[in-house]
Amino acid sequence: MSATARPPRTYTPEEKIVPLVLVRAMFGLVMAVLVIVSIAVWTGRPVTSTPPESPVTHVRVLYLGGDMSGAASVRAEDGTVIADLSPEEGGFVSGVYRVLHRERTKHGVAIDGPVELMRHENGRFSVADPSTGWSADLMGFGRDNARAFAKLLAQ
Repeated sequence: MSATARPPRTYTPEEKIVPLVLVRAMFGLVMAVLVIVSIAVWTGRPVTSTPPESPVTHVRVLYLGGDMSGAASVRAEDGTVIADLSPEEGGFVSGVYRVLHRERTKHGVAIDGPVELMRHENGRFSVADPSTGWSADLMGFGRDNARAFAKLLAQ
């Protein structure tokens, strides 16, 4: 061992790895969030970050299929294939299918049930699963992803 080389540093249990001031700051932040949320709940503050309510103008019943590669298939109520999307085209549709699959597994209902694709009066699109009660406003995922479902509604 050379004269300039130091042995590896080891920590003893008495040494503090995280400074006490940071631990106190994290605790303070958690307490502040807890107080803010509690006040909001106790005062009955309404939820403000929800999609705007709007009447449904068009509903289409669809059957979704997909896989982990991003490929997706969409069938109409009568069983005709509306879209057979490659992994490059069907990523978002396949992602919605995977969420539906998880929700349906969690609720113990049939995996291959229908979903309702809805257009609202304000131009927004949403998808809902009648078997589990799950729904999503598609504009929350970006305009391009909502457009993928808008094309399915138009076909």
